[in-house]
Amino acid sequence: MEDAFPDIESNAGVCGGEPCIVSIRIPVWVLVQAKLLGTIESDLLKCYPTVRSEDLVNAWSYYQVHKDEIYNQIRGKEEEFKWKAIANYSYTI
Repeated sequence: MEDAFPDIESNAGVCGGEPCIVSIRIPVWVLVQAKLLGTIESDLLKCYPTVRSEDLVNAWSYYQVHKDEIYNQIRGKEEEFKWKAIANYSYTI
């Protein structure tokens, strides 16, 4: 990833190629989705103790420049989870 987003990289062999925090492999979309759902930064730092404040700043900066990419990743995961839930439900009937 370029220097504008230190410690964020996209690598085909890591997190399915999704941009993530380098040292801890948490995808940017996970942090962005949590924030969009109302999670405050102090709670994110508690939930992910290996995430640093500067990691969040880098994730938010990355999101501001790559909104469509991150939004599509969030939507894709929502669809994936929805279909998995439907599949699991149909097996439990």
